[in-house]
Amino acid sequence: MRVVRHIVDNDAGWHLALSETHDPAHVQPDLPPVLIVPGYGMNSFIFGFHPDGESLERHLVLAGFEVWKADLRGQGTAVRVDRSDRTRRRVHPADNGPRRLGGRARFGLADLALVDLDAILNAVRTRTRSRASKVHVIGASLGGSLMLTHAVIRGTEAYASLVAMGSPVRWVDVHPVVKVAFGSPALVGVVTMRGTRRLATTFLPLLAAHAPKLLSLYLNPEITDTSQAAEMARTVEDPSRHLNREIAQWIKDKDLVVEGVNIAEGLRAIRAPFLCVLASADGVVPARTAEFAYQRIGSPEKSLVKAGSDDVRMAHADLFVSRESKARVFEPISAWLKARSDPSAG
Repeated sequence: MRVVRHIVDNDAGWHLALSETHDPAHVQPDLPPVLIVPGYGMNSFIFGFHPDGESLERHLVLAGFEVWKADLRGQGTAVRVDRSDRTRRRVHPADNGPRRLGGRARFGLADLALVDLDAILNAVRTRTRSRASKVHVIGASLGGSLMLTHAVIRGTEAYASLVAMGSPVRWVDVHPVVKVAFGSPALVGVVTMRGTRRLATTFLPLLAAHAPKLLSLYLNPEITDTSQAAEMARTVEDPSRHLNREIAQWIKDKDLVVEGVNIAEGLRAIRAPFLCVLASADGVVPARTAEFAYQRIGSPEKSLVKAGSDDVRMAHADLFVSRESKARVFEPISAWLKARSDPSAG
């Protein structure tokens, strides 16, 4: 597989990061490119990693797609830069040059969905090797919420299809632990969190061994290998307290509202093909909350994948890193995307 690193200037003082992956032996240039957008407190690393199997990125690449992974502001290798530095250049992970500050560290859902995602989509469309003019977008968790926000407010002209994986729009159900953690918008908005990646590395194997029921809100150790906790934790980012405040208010109000637009209600106007993927035992975004977008969206062509069963309980992270993820998640997604990749539509 070939990997090319890109940076994208969002014109707001940040250089966002894009990773483009394709396999010359498998890539089909008539297929639309696939863009994967990470969610809350994470970066795009996990889409290219699996503890004991095939990653989502690799699966889609071998299916013939050109795959792009995004890091929006505050994620991965995205950096704040001097506002006078507008040089567009390709970067390599080994580029450890000085990071010059410029963009604001305070940002919210509107910035991520309407500025960053807009810039990323435009970059993929102009830099892709594909002959298609639109992009399949996969939003993971909050990344799916950002994708749907962008589609409602900016429109779906750039989208070949939309895929939401465990993504909330209306909080139909809220797990008690999440409700407590985000119970006060004022409180979570002043608490600064640091060192979450180190904590995840330390406590993930401990929870798997001694408190699997607590861990199962996010990941089921019975179907996911936690021995590579340090590698999996590379996807963890320190959450933004400003973003935490917005999320807490969103949970309190139930509906996602961005720039005065009710995204939950705006879904009715979307007509682009839509795939909703949810985990049956998700403790972060409960199944009924994740399914809301599927029930409300106006797309005449929509599908629902419920990953997991009474015998195989799949939680939030299990969608990406469990032993069940390839058969129950990756294969249905790639098949669905292939079926909606008519070259004549490009």
